[in-house]
Amino acid sequence: MPWYENRRGESLWYEDRGAGCPVVLLHGWCMSSAVWKYQFEGLADSCRVIAPDLRGHGRSREISTYLTFDRFVEDLADLLESLNLEKVVLVGWSMGGQIALHACRALSGRVAGMVLVSATPRFTASDDFPHGLAVQEASGMRLKVQRSLQRALDGFFSRLFVEGELETDAAEEIARLLVSITPPETAAVLEALDALVTADMRDLLADIALPTLIINGGQDRICLPSASNYLKEHIPGAEQIVLSCCGHAPFLTHRYQFNSGIMRFIGSVCAKNA
Repeated sequence: MPWYENRRGESLWYEDRGAGCPVVLLHGWCMSSAVWKYQFEGLADSCRVIAPDLRGHGRSREISTYLTFDRFVEDLADLLESLNLEKVVLVGWSMGGQIALHACRALSGRVAGMVLVSATPRFTASDDFPHGLAVQEASGMRLKVQRSLQRALDGFFSRLFVEGELETDAAEEIARLLVSITPPETAAVLEALDALVTADMRDLLADIALPTLIINGGQDRICLPSASNYLKEHIPGAEQIVLSCCGHAPFLTHRYQFNSGIMRFIGSVCAKNA
């Protein structure tokens, strides 16, 4: 699969499979495009599926500085420009969902629809936003990364799923998939975490004029279900799918329901823009 060059001459990796309506998948913190394995398998027969490795992540590891939402969006804009993509459906998971929210305004001419997966407009809680993690918990995540990146990530991965969720035939495959993803360097992990902790995108929501689908697990312990409900309430016309016995990664553990919901949404967006 190819590399593309952004406006600063940096090379970043992306996966590109299938043909048809373009769907761009944005992974979460400390992950890579590899986490979308079941979406490449389930969606690429019907549409063109593109998934970049965000700067500092996956094979884009040499770009290990400026892991900010502004730079993530610039890189995304450069990818769409380099591939001459129009009428794209953005699918963002967790941190990727915040990138999608941030990209709506900058890429409004190229984006036709948006799917927010286990997302939140604000990662940490505040007096007027009780739907995030406690500030102390986010600070604790930073300390754990500084002490031992691998142990911190092991703890993070364990929180992706709820009790009993991995008691399926695919459990071992999912575990192998997560283990196979090489994490960013510690400095990049911390920089991306700082971007997450300080971002507040609530003021963007009311101006979103794109068809929007929200998908979340009913027992998510990382981006709380009430944060997804908040997105539904504040993005005009947004639809929502809640998978009740599911944690933070519905596209892995509930991939058939997830892919089916995504395909219905993509079909409706593409039909409107045909």
